[in-house]
Amino acid sequence: MDIAVAVLLLLTVSLVALGVVAAVRTVRAVKRGVERSSAQARRVVEDAALKARRYTLVGPAGNLAQLRLDLRTSIDSTHRALEAGSSEDASLSEAAALLARLNDHARVLDGELKLLEREPDKARIADRLPGLTERAERITHSADSLRWAAQDRARQFNDDDLAVLAQQIDIEAGALRHWAPTTLPGGDPKQDPKLDPKQDPKQDPKHDRKHISRS
Repeated sequence: MDIAVAVLLLLTVSLVALGVVAAVRTVRAVKRGVERSSAQARRVVEDAALKARRYTLVGPAGNLAQLRLDLRTSIDSTHRALEAGSSEDASLSEAAALLARLNDHARVLDGELKLLEREPDKARIADRLPGLTERAERITHSADSLRWAAQDRARQFNDDDLAVLAQQIDIEAGALRHWAPTTLPGGDPKQDPKLDPKQDPKQDPKHDRKHISRS
């Protein structure tokens, strides 16, 4: 009786523990989903604000907004290109790791540009803008180079695969056009007498009819 009670208590504790673990994991998953959705919503709002400032502001303020947009567009486009190709090309994983490091530099620069947008001293903005522009151009150029290389690699693979497929189709088409006379069980080929130029004229029914008419 004591053993049964102990087993029952152990099962109860196990079920409660599993329920707690499942609840914690569910809460964490929901929290991550909410945070991810919130981050995406903030990103959309920031991008819309940057586009508005780019068209409404002139001078250094408009240039700062343009730099931030260029950074985000280049990094995001490259990330999508590498993510789309990584499922079919495992070698892109190294490129994705390099992009992650490049993205860290882009975030730091974006933070500096964001702080500079709030700078009231326009002279300081104009003084720092050339150096920030150079850094932004280096980052966007590196990201663009990764994206273009991934696109060229995918196109080359597709061209090679198409060439091999066309060659295989040509071979198969040639095989389908090649036919030989079937062989009878005795070993003699089965041919149409009308197509056999070596046929004995005496075995031709037309020859027999001509011979009867002459007699």
